[in-house]
Amino acid sequence: MRAWPSTPPPRLPGRGEPLRLYDTASESVHVVAPGPLARIYVCGITPYDATHMGHALTYVSFDLAQRVLLDSGVEVSYVQNVTDIDEPLLERAARDGVDWVELAQSETERFRQDMTALRVLAPQAYIGAVEAIPLIIPVIEKLLADGNAYLLDGDIYFAVETSPHFGAVAGLARQQMISLFAERGGDPDRAGKRDPLDPVLWRSERPDEPSWQAPFGPGRPGWHVECAAIALEHLGAEIDIQGGGSDLAFPHHECSAAHVAAVSGRWPFAGSYVHSGMLAYKGTKMSKSLGNLVFVSVLRGDGVDPMAIRLALLSHHYRADWEWKSETLDDAIARLARWRAAAACPGGPDGINLLARLRTCLADDLNAPMALAAIDAWADGALAGDTADPEAPALMSTAVDALLGIAL
Repeated sequence: MRAWPSTPPPRLPGRGEPLRLYDTASESVHVVAPGPLARIYVCGITPYDATHMGHALTYVSFDLAQRVLLDSGVEVSYVQNVTDIDEPLLERAARDGVDWVELAQSETERFRQDMTALRVLAPQAYIGAVEAIPLIIPVIEKLLADGNAYLLDGDIYFAVETSPHFGAVAGLARQQMISLFAERGGDPDRAGKRDPLDPVLWRSERPDEPSWQAPFGPGRPGWHVECAAIALEHLGAEIDIQGGGSDLAFPHHECSAAHVAAVSGRWPFAGSYVHSGMLAYKGTKMSKSLGNLVFVSVLRGDGVDPMAIRLALLSHHYRADWEWKSETLDDAIARLARWRAAAACPGGPDGINLLARLRTCLADDLNAPMALAAIDAWADGALAGDTADPEAPALMSTAVDALLGIAL
């Protein structure tokens, strides 16, 4: 599956600080890439209704992380999936009377266009679940062969009792896990399962559903094993960041990490499990099931500058839960205009000092709001007539492009 076009960030003088991020599993902030290469897996969309602002928040957040890593001299190997076969996609296609393949393709294309407009750096590998089935089948075969999975009426389940680290990613009590499992696509009440938390690896063929041939019978893959197989193939059994929204910590990241560990015999799968916050709208978490969505494509169609959308998303810390309001976008539009006016000034306050401040803020768990405040202060000086550094406006513009992904 093809990704979207993107341009590498411009180079800046010097080198940024090592990136430190909050790890959900250890509940601490630490350096995420101790070596010269950062291996990042960020869970992608299920393409039945993309791209709302909650999606955009996640992908802009991890784009910010990529930019800070690159500025610090670390290379990035970034992989993202597309869950282009799953219950929500099939349900939406049936509801609207459209072919599920066409729906997935059209929504994935809309997502590509939105990511291009928001200047999100493209992953090196962009893999759909359907095209990953040849990778998924051997993973399930190994889990079965090693006693980490079992058959139940034709379906195949992962046995969490065989995973000594299960629960270590999200750090939740068992009853919390069971409740969330039921809310987020699991089936804890299914009769015959060894443990209510056992996730499905392979769903056997059902009437009127697509299926693929496998040695253990026709069917389609579960969600968690999809990401495990793709990550194993493209990044290996030990990566630096597994990322996504905070609602993915359990069960998705918990289960996919357990699958990888069971196949590879290594733990932990990710050095850092990094999660962006949840975005609300009109008092409730923004979600497809509730229908309270603000779409990037609709805002773009209304003539909103994508850079203002991106700037609005960066105005809150990536781990914060917050509510999207029209005032948030209005403030971002005004801020963008002010920054562009300042970048056109004949000079400004010390540009190297601004760059150092931006690097410090962003290396500290992606503190974008503090970085934005530093640029605001610099812009105030430039617009007030401070021309001490004639090179500062150009450096400010390049830094905002390279580190924040904002084109002025």
